[in-house]
Amino acid sequence: MSKWGVRAKVLGLCSEALAGWAVALVALVAGALLTAGLALAAQALYKQQLRQRFELLAAERQSRIAERFDDQEQRLDGLRRFFTYSKDITPSEFDGYARALLQRTQAYSWAPRVEASQRREFERQASDWLGLDYQIRQLDASGNWQSAPARDHYYPVLYTQADALQGQPYGLDLRSQPAREQTLARAVHPGSMAVSAPLDMLSVAPQFSRGVMIVAPVFSDAQPDGPPQGYVMALMNMRQLLTEGLPAAADDNLVVRITDPTGRGGHEVLFDSQNPVAALSMVSTQLLHLADHAFQLDIRPSQAFQKANQSSAAFAVTLLGGLLSLLLSTLLYSLFSQRQRALALVEQRTAQLQISEQSLRETHNRLRSVLDAATQVAIIATSLKGVISTFNTGAERMLGYSANQAIGHLQLEDLVLPEELNQRAQALSTRYGRQITGGQAMFAETIHDSSGEPVEWTLVRKDGSHLQANMLVTAVLDEQGLWVGYLAICIDVTERRRVLEALAMRDRLLEKLSAQVPGGIYQYRLDADGHSCFPYASQGLFDIYEIDLQLLRKDATAVFERIHPDDLERVRRSVRYSAEHLCAWREEYRVCLPRAGLRWVRGEATPEPGEDGCTLWHGYQTDISDLKGVEEELRALSITDSLTGIHNRRYFQERLRAELERAQRGGLDLAVIMLDIDHFKRINDHHGHAVGDLVLRRLCQRIAQRLRRTDVFCRLGGEEFMVLCPGSNAEQARVLAMELWQAVRSVPIEGVGKVTASFGVAGWREGEGADALLLRADAGVYAAKQAGRDRVEPELT
Repeated sequence: MSKWGVRAKVLGLCSEALAGWAVALVALVAGALLTAGLALAAQALYKQQLRQRFELLAAERQSRIAERFDDQEQRLDGLRRFFTYSKDITPSEFDGYARALLQRTQAYSWAPRVEASQRREFERQASDWLGLDYQIRQLDASGNWQSAPARDHYYPVLYTQADALQGQPYGLDLRSQPAREQTLARAVHPGSMAVSAPLDMLSVAPQFSRGVMIVAPVFSDAQPDGPPQGYVMALMNMRQLLTEGLPAAADDNLVVRITDPTGRGGHEVLFDSQNPVAALSMVSTQLLHLADHAFQLDIRPSQAFQKANQSSAAFAVTLLGGLLSLLLSTLLYSLFSQRQRALALVEQRTAQLQISEQSLRETHNRLRSVLDAATQVAIIATSLKGVISTFNTGAERMLGYSANQAIGHLQLEDLVLPEELNQRAQALSTRYGRQITGGQAMFAETIHDSSGEPVEWTLVRKDGSHLQANMLVTAVLDEQGLWVGYLAICIDVTERRRVLEALAMRDRLLEKLSAQVPGGIYQYRLDADGHSCFPYASQGLFDIYEIDLQLLRKDATAVFERIHPDDLERVRRSVRYSAEHLCAWREEYRVCLPRAGLRWVRGEATPEPGEDGCTLWHGYQTDISDLKGVEEELRALSITDSLTGIHNRRYFQERLRAELERAQRGGLDLAVIMLDIDHFKRINDHHGHAVGDLVLRRLCQRIAQRLRRTDVFCRLGGEEFMVLCPGSNAEQARVLAMELWQAVRSVPIEGVGKVTASFGVAGWREGEGADALLLRADAGVYAAKQAGRDRVEPELT
């Protein structure tokens, strides 16, 4: 057929040349459509990622604001507990405690309940305490102060702590203003708090004058069901609370607004970051709760967020897709234009193959006659890929497959046990340094060594049974010396191997068992007359007792001589009990060895009655010294501070609980000393954390040297430490604290200089719990800090 005769018509309408152009055009159009789809998908993905980034940032910001709200509640609750657990709090004590709480808060105040009959005496006492002309008063409609009218009771501001102490509203009756009185009315239960509607705060900087008031009632222990003894209050401005620690408005990725539904004109805006909003349809709205009040938090992306998250992925996809479509169209046109030359070449090679096929068929017939004559040997020929092409009569008898079932349908690797083939492949991969598959493993020796030796394989018959065979695989070459396949010759060696394995199995069984078991396995014999020995003992028993095994086979006395004296009687008693009741024996005990020293041993055995009234045990023993050591180390680590080596918080809590119970039962004295290293953060910042760790270790060494054996020295965390003093009262603990204070400050620390600490002391009182005791010690540390640090603050009354 001529080249013009093989030229086909595409759909009978155009030549193949035109078909090449058509295919190229179709590919170009399809590529353009696919590129457009990918560009749209990239744009959609970008929008999805943009929303995910915004939601992540919004969730983080909402969590941070919620944490600050919770922090305000906790600070106010701490001030309430300060009043609950203390009596007759002076102005200096209030200032010392409340000043440390002023972070992000305008002011903290205390307003006690004053009955009408107590008003004059209260105003006189308050004037003496505060050193000013104090009276219960209120603001009139013009904003001027005037004396409060008669009421059945008042809640006047007595103490206040604010950023600016001038012009504070001392004496302001909270009941004189409806917004404040309504807030007090909502907080009338122990543990409750209430938040006011937005109001104008008094004596506050103009930019922070609009805010909310949080109140918490304080109840008397004597009358927990009566009216509140007074209220502690916190004045808070949202801008002051939220802007500290946040990015500047120009750099912030988020636009934040907090509104109050109960404010002026409905939703009053309490905070607005005022940075420009991005033109994106994304917003996160949440309700934040502060005590009993809910605020609406609206978060939107800013223009800074949009600028920082721009993407050109859609343009890149469009450009790359267009180039690839053009390249594919060019390639298809080139391929179709070469089709005519390929058709002519195929016609030529077909004629040559027909001639070769006839020659191969004649050769195959002659070879088949020779192979069928070998009936005791399996002869299997395969292609280079392992597909079976020859399967003689011996292979049919040996493996149970007919030639028609095997030729062209099975591979040589299908006749081998898969587990054995995989193991052989892994071994050869390690040997030759490259990956060899299961099929290649059968021919690997032939590839690397043409004079390979037979290899023993486990073959799988058609019925699933196994046989052992020696298989020799050699390469089959054509007339040009090229490999065209493989020839495998298999001889059944199943019976011979079975006999050899049976003979060797008995010799290896006991040896393998004893070698694989950790420790030593043994047979122990106890005669009726008390004589004992080890008729069998593996090598592991020598490692456990360091006694010659020949000696143990005659007499076991040497083993009992190795057992620690404190454990010997217990072991003997357990052996006798096991013999009398024929129950399992299991013990852990110590042995004293000449070379290894003191070791721990675990033994287990099962008894059975023997001849002549003896008892035989079969079991094992193993060395568990490392396990015992790990148990002790874990116990020590669980109660020890890893940096300083002293006890940790967990051990302190356990000991404090035990000592409190002992003190309550016996009416004993108990005291605690709390100390906090002064300016420790400054040490870390100026000298580094390594020097800070050195300071902690040095101070712990000095303090530990001056403590009694009964005192418990613990690290609570960071630079805070606690000393538990059983049997000591508050005064004795104060004397000890003075000694510790001198020890800390007396000797400078290399590289740092003089280091000081603030100490607080508290003695246990009848009926007092652990939290109250620690709270008073903590209050003492606060008082020492407020008084200038580097001092011991005695127990607060």
